[in-house]
Amino acid sequence: MTGAGKGIGLAVAEALAREGVHVALLARDRAALETAAGDLAGRYGVKTLALSADVADRAAVDTAVAQAAQHLGGLDIVVNNAGTAQFGSVLDMDPEDWERMIQVNLLGTYYVTRAALPHMVRQGGGNIVNVASTAGEKGAATASAYAASKAGVIALTEALMPEVRRHDIRVILLNPSTVNTDLAANLGLRIGAEDHMLQPSDVADVLVSALKLPARALVRNLSLLTTNPQ
Repeated sequence: MTGAGKGIGLAVAEALAREGVHVALLARDRAALETAAGDLAGRYGVKTLALSADVADRAAVDTAVAQAAQHLGGLDIVVNNAGTAQFGSVLDMDPEDWERMIQVNLLGTYYVTRAALPHMVRQGGGNIVNVASTAGEKGAATASAYAASKAGVIALTEALMPEVRRHDIRVILLNPSTVNTDLAANLGLRIGAEDHMLQPSDVADVLVSALKLPARALVRNLSLLTTNPQ
């Protein structure tokens, strides 16, 4: 589980632990990860592992994924959730900030997936969930970098799906609209009443429901919208 220290990542990690799934939590904030890992292990009796790494660092990702597979005894589910966002016009945004969004949101998803796939192929199956965004379906002014990175995740997911189905690996695209997280709040993206917004637990519930389907069934695209964004 990447981006597991808070928000959607932590909510999904908890939902999986509640189902008895052993969980490796990966993010950059080691203190938050260790707190979350201890909490999940204590409440649900599952194995947990806190892994501090930047998903934009391919070598660090390779090491972390190998540690997760060894500690948990394999990799059945990978959720690529780590992401960053910043908005500004093409002319105003610093190219380094633009590149950082591609590195984290798109290349990070690719790095984790590439590191995890050999484990899933060897064990004869698995699940890869890539968290994109409805922003990747249609660009918007001042969101060129974020939209491009998430559009890349959508395309990567759609290309990977037919590549690995023969190995009984399910690849699922999760496309939420704005979710009530710290990231959304910091970017001023909260829309209307807070309790009307999608919550991280909503995303987690939908994802776990898809994963609990029989292995023969694949939900290829989970689009999740706020019912009434007023």
